[in-house]
Amino acid sequence: MSKNVVEVVGVCRTYKSARGEEVHALENVSLTVSEGEFVSIIGSSGCGKTTLLRLVAGLDKPQSGTCSLNGAPIVAPSPKSGYVFQQQSLFPWLTVEGNIASGLKARGVYKQYKDDVPKYISLVGLDGFEHSYPHQISGGMAQRAAIARSLINRPSVLLLDEPMGALDSFTRAGLQDKLLEIWRTNGTTMILVTHDIDEAIYLSDRIVIMTPRPGKVSEVLEVKFPHPRHRGGAEFLGLRRVILEKLNLASAQPQPEYRI
Repeated sequence: MSKNVVEVVGVCRTYKSARGEEVHALENVSLTVSEGEFVSIIGSSGCGKTTLLRLVAGLDKPQSGTCSLNGAPIVAPSPKSGYVFQQQSLFPWLTVEGNIASGLKARGVYKQYKDDVPKYISLVGLDGFEHSYPHQISGGMAQRAAIARSLINRPSVLLLDEPMGALDSFTRAGLQDKLLEIWRTNGTTMILVTHDIDEAIYLSDRIVIMTPRPGKVSEVLEVKFPHPRHRGGAEFLGLRRVILEKLNLASAQPQPEYRI
């Protein structure tokens, strides 16, 4: 059996809004993600998807419950979890090569692993753009560079916070295929937050549906048909209808506790 890379148990997260109001972002959320698995988290805006991802990344802490990575409590950000943001997050003063190498330099291991930089440039399909700056490349290329920057640290899990949300449909489809290629090549465990149902079906082994705030796990669906997946296929469209119905149900009424 595959080991659990990520374990979230009974997590609750409440914070203060800009107006000083108490916001219940997550309530009693439990989740496990196995080694090499691709899991997507979907739900309405404000349901706590990004909050959950930040907790797994060590960028935030829950009021109650626990988050662990490879069996160890998550208490702070770590190279063992890579994080790719929705908005372009490259350092504008560094080239593509410099951005990808920056994580190694921050850890003080650049000399040891510098030969990996061209390998990861090739992995994300950016050969020939090594010396380009972020303003000289497209948004999709910048996101591929950001993915390579996270992967070069060889994380146990790659956390993707809507990294394709700001891209046009053609660029987005291309990046989805590149992400699948990287997943198959590296076997990296991936957790994706997305609003796009088609994207979740196209990429994932399992899809986690969350309720509106306070965010709870409403249901978890397995995507049982193999890659490559065809967006116009009967299985794809059938699962899409099921997810739409379940999202509407999750928004319409309280859900029982669901553990995965």
